[in-house]
Amino acid sequence: MIDQPVKQITTNTLKVSAKSNPNSVAGAVAAVLRERDSIEVQAVGAAAVNQAVKSLAIARSYLKGDGIDFVCVPSFMTIAVGDEERTGISIALERRKA
Repeated sequence: MIDQPVKQITTNTLKVSAKSNPNSVAGAVAAVLRERDSIEVQAVGAAAVNQAVKSLAIARSYLKGDGIDFVCVPSFMTIAVGDEERTGISIALERRKA
């Protein structure tokens, strides 16, 4: 498996690809949620959404020792790719106490 870095779009948005390493994404999510109250994870395509969801499960285990948990609110999003529009999934995460 190719270990590709997570692409951070803004300070509170991470874009996950089909080739993203779930452990790397989980580490990025955990780092942000230790510092901030929320983050958004975006994925386009079934494989990317799969990697994103696995990452969130891993991130929960990374944050458990810090007494941090989070809730997820999924929604659809549309992005422009060239001349086409693609539908993806946006998962808003909000930090909660464990």
